Amino acid sequence: MNLDFTFFNSQVVTDFILKGLIFSIQLTLVAMIGGGFIGTILALMRISSKKWLSIPATIYIDTFRSIPLVMVILWFYLLIPLIIKHPVGVELSAFITYTIFQAAFYAEIMRAGITSVSRGQANAGYALGFTYSQCMRYIILPQAFRNMIPVLMTQTVVLFQDTSLVYAIGAYDLLKGFEIAGKNYNRPVETYLVAAIVYFVICFSLSKGARVVQKKLQIIR
Repeated sequence: MNLDFTFFNSQVVTDFILKGLIFSIQLTLVAMIGGGFIGTILALMRISSKKWLSIPATIYIDTFRSIPLVMVILWFYLLIPLIIKHPVGVELSAFITYTIFQAAFYAEIMRAGITSVSRGQANAGYALGFTYSQCMRYIILPQAFRNMIPVLMTQTVVLFQDTSLVYAIGAYDLLKGFEIAGKNYNRPVETYLVAAIVYFVICFSLSKGARVVQKKLQIIR
């Protein structure tokens, strides 16, 4: 088999790859921010002593963590238009699905980070007259977030890799851009090889960044 990469130039990158890369980054950022916000709420609900808060959060987290992402993508893409009686764009469906799905994973990370902070920290806050929400906002969550940064960055790497699964609903992500380029130039093997290298470089760089941050946090402690 003869491999030919001569077709791969700046025009191919501009016409096919860049659009998909931008969408993959956007999807990663939206799911990371939205999922992190919802995940924090779910984590606080799960550790609550009130069962009407902890039980729904536990069901939500365990359900989404037990279902393949590609199935959730298809469910939301097909069910949302039926529920709201209005068509939903592929990109919007992907943003909603990934945010809701990732929230379950971020919730467990947040819960672990919160429980890693000594109970005495909260008791000290209560002794100073802080309410529960003030203790969480000013004492627990800032420390927990610092503890969680390396794990959150690792989860973001996994999230970026998972963006390739939007092929199931035809979204134009990074992998789709390589696929279309391969079909147009009749070089699918070469484009998939380059795609693998690009994914490796991006994910490896993010993983190295997570390790650097982790070492710096250990020095601070």
